[in-house]
Amino acid sequence: MASYSYKRRHSWPVRIGGVTIGDGNPVAVQSMTSTSTMDTPGSGTQIERIADAGGDIVRLTAQGVREAENLAPIRAQVRADGYDVPLVADIHFNPKAAFASASRVEKVRINPGNFVDPGRVFKKIEFTDEEYEAEIKKIDEALVPLLDICKANGTALRIGVNHGSLSDRIMSRYGDTPEGMVESALEFLRVCIRHDFRDVVISIKASNVVVMTRTVRMMAEAMDAEGMHFPLHLGVTEAGDGEDGRIKSATGIGSLLLDGLGDTIRVSLSENPENEIAPARAILAHIAEIAACPVTVPDAPANDRSPRKSLWSEGVSRVEGLDFEASELSGLISADLAKDTADALLEEMAAHPGNVVRLSASSVNAPLLMKSFMARVREAGLMNPVILHTDYTGKDAEATAIAASIDLGSLLLDGYADAISITNPTMSRDELNALSLNILQGTRHRISKTEYIACPGCGRTLYDLQNTLKAIKEATSHLTGLKIGVMGCIVNGPGEMADADYGYVGAGVGRVSLYKGKQCVVKNIPADEAIPALIALIKENGDWKEPEIK
Repeated sequence: MASYSYKRRHSWPVRIGGVTIGDGNPVAVQSMTSTSTMDTPGSGTQIERIADAGGDIVRLTAQGVREAENLAPIRAQVRADGYDVPLVADIHFNPKAAFASASRVEKVRINPGNFVDPGRVFKKIEFTDEEYEAEIKKIDEALVPLLDICKANGTALRIGVNHGSLSDRIMSRYGDTPEGMVESALEFLRVCIRHDFRDVVISIKASNVVVMTRTVRMMAEAMDAEGMHFPLHLGVTEAGDGEDGRIKSATGIGSLLLDGLGDTIRVSLSENPENEIAPARAILAHIAEIAACPVTVPDAPANDRSPRKSLWSEGVSRVEGLDFEASELSGLISADLAKDTADALLEEMAAHPGNVVRLSASSVNAPLLMKSFMARVREAGLMNPVILHTDYTGKDAEATAIAASIDLGSLLLDGYADAISITNPTMSRDELNALSLNILQGTRHRISKTEYIACPGCGRTLYDLQNTLKAIKEATSHLTGLKIGVMGCIVNGPGEMADADYGYVGAGVGRVSLYKGKQCVVKNIPADEAIPALIALIKENGDWKEPEIK
């Protein structure tokens, strides 16, 4: 049996400057600068804008020693202006940059996929067990000097794994899988434990919400099984921009927070970085509302998150108000879990196995009430189709999008809904339908439009990402079901857009490479030629269709 009341996972405290992560402390909000780290005044100004917006921690890229060393004057400028926000150096490929950063900022982030192992080329490597163990020993040799510097300077460390940026070594043994992502992090954490270094935060991210949530849960279980209680940083990487990016982020981050997982979060948007703070705070505000209203329900089985089978299982997930009206359903069973008895409802469903159930809960803890009830429905083997309904009267459109993404998104990820229904008297039916479809797309239940996997942009970005993303959307948004990656540089390139159909990746200043899947097919073309070339590539592969004339 499982408890469906909100409860934070126990984690060790990690101090990052004046902010303590984990150990029951408030969930911290992070963002990342998009300026060049060699631009001291520009980076300082952007850090201050993020802090003014409510950001608790700010990350900057440090791709080389030169950038790492320039973190000191950036930090000095920010402190001179009266800001004490902790700074984090983001490191890829270059341990020397990590060593240089560790004495200049409050935290250093490294990626296990490229910190020790050579750059991935997506090739299968055969290892004997002895050879594999020898490769793992290299982690100890590379990481311990960094831990020593961090200990000497009171600097925290973040082990940040991203889906698709796993090393060829890990992928050769585990595949590009959640299991591989977890093991990639654990290899580094075991070194930290052996050398008595616990000032570590873990992030394990993906652009695919299903993969991200599954992997974080797996990571938490694996750490706890080994007696590790490091705090978790949450984020849906390369989430994109606008409502799409906010909904994907709220669904993934909110679902995990609802489970008590997560000690710090970032909403990664392809926008100005200070724009990430408000949706992050909105996610936390909704979780706080739910946490303040404990659920009292009969014991329910633990949620195994396998898709529930119903009479509608073979069809696409539906939207009430778009695909059907409730009044059209013969024998509809309507129930409010905040008012109706769960036992009586289960009996009615069993007595009428062909009837559709429209399930709501007029309470702020609606998702927890629904989770506990639907776990019982699944255990009982009831096949009634279930419409999950949530009402957001009193919330504006933006707050509704965040709340519905968390509430319904978490239930969809758990495999509990055949259809969803959202109401808000201040929003039009078209607005509610669009929101519903976005939530279904974010949870991979129904694809209704083009999906963009777009990085937020940082000091490594080699072209105007925000305007480029807008232009690519204008040219391709009619290609329903296609996934297009828009990446600022090779670090966030073919690996991290792992499941994209096509990719647009910064290859040098003003230069772009184009990908079909993980394969680079057009190299280093001028940025002003890249969008027409992308369209031509899509056409060559038979995935283009002309937009409808309205």
